Amino acid sequence: MSAPQFGMTFPRPQDEVVPALGADFSKALIVETSEDASNTEFPVGVAKRFSTSDTAAVEALGTGMLKSYVQGINDQLDGLNSGADVTVVRVAEGVDTAATAAAIADVLNGVSDIWSAVNATSRIWVPGRTAWRPDMDTVNPVIAAIEANAGKSLAVAPVDVDDTSSANATDAREGMSSERVMPIGVAARVWEGGSVVTRPMAPRIAGLMMRVDNDEGDGKPFEPFANRPIRGLAGLSRKIPFSLTDGSVEGQQMLASNVAIVAEGESGVDGAVAEGGYVFIGTDNATTGELWEQIHQVRGTDYIQTQFLAITKQFLGRKIHGDKVEAWINSLAYALRDHQADGNILGYSPKTEMFKRDRNSPESIRLGHLTLEIGIEPAPVFKVAHHEIRRWRPAVEGLVNEIIQRLAAAA
Repeated sequence: MSAPQFGMTFPRPQDEVVPALGADFSKALIVETSEDASNTEFPVGVAKRFSTSDTAAVEALGTGMLKSYVQGINDQLDGLNSGADVTVVRVAEGVDTAATAAAIADVLNGVSDIWSAVNATSRIWVPGRTAWRPDMDTVNPVIAAIEANAGKSLAVAPVDVDDTSSANATDAREGMSSERVMPIGVAARVWEGGSVVTRPMAPRIAGLMMRVDNDEGDGKPFEPFANRPIRGLAGLSRKIPFSLTDGSVEGQQMLASNVAIVAEGESGVDGAVAEGGYVFIGTDNATTGELWEQIHQVRGTDYIQTQFLAITKQFLGRKIHGDKVEAWINSLAYALRDHQADGNILGYSPKTEMFKRDRNSPESIRLGHLTLEIGIEPAPVFKVAHHEIRRWRPAVEGLVNEIIQRLAAAA
């Protein structure tokens, strides 16, 4: 287009701060079986995305584990946000659990194809059969697939481990080393029709994560989700002794090994987690080391990463110029400023410290490469309260003064 010789133009400079939201981190991926599911609505091996508030879609899942997983998520949702955005991949039931677990792992190993098929990326994964192991020395194939692939989608996965004992749960956790996996060492007892059956706890924790994201995080994944009620339970696969004040009990030992639990409330018992109901207790993933151990910090930082991706793609392809680089850095810094104001992070490195001379040589810039160092400090979860109760002498001195004043007034 040519500029007029006599007239006017209306250019729109692209060197200002740009806003961007992060991705929706409350979408879930479920991979399981259901032999009586509708082959039309949910054919084997085909990813299908729907809302769990869609009763027709839920009915088409049949009565198998897929339906149980969706119900476990739905039980945790309330209020107006009564449906979850889920993508389901139905696999065929194998000749044994090993074959079924292998089929689920195959889906996870090719998970990148699913997002294009359904136009959504799921950040909470709930694949089935994670509690099974062929022996005590072998890692579950589904767990291995999660660890290999979840980071590529910035996803996390609450996973069931052997719930028969704390020793077996801890042993299963010892085969994991990922900040994206949260082991859970107890299963759910739930009503299905007129019977109480044992079902995985993981989908219920996934639903809890969604509930907290929407209720307290304004749809963002920065809030911890520990010490919250789990709904829809008839009981637990086994009662795990737990006390808030006794670190030696079984539940505390499991938490020390990064295995999350669900504890039963007890009325009138000091140290009980609640007066009644069932409460989820878990903050940590299965990583080694403590720097990224709290799983909500991983999710929150992932959200910021997707936000930075959305901002930066608006500057890529433009020429490197002082105004544009400054606008890019300001856009990132303003996003972090808003997160700090909302309490999502404790703080971040000033924008004046993000662009460093020694990381941006003239040779790199000539190639079109820019490097920023961006420090952020995610807000930690409140895990332990230390109360130091001491004698307070000023109270006695106050009593002495009060007595003297009373005697003086009565004289």
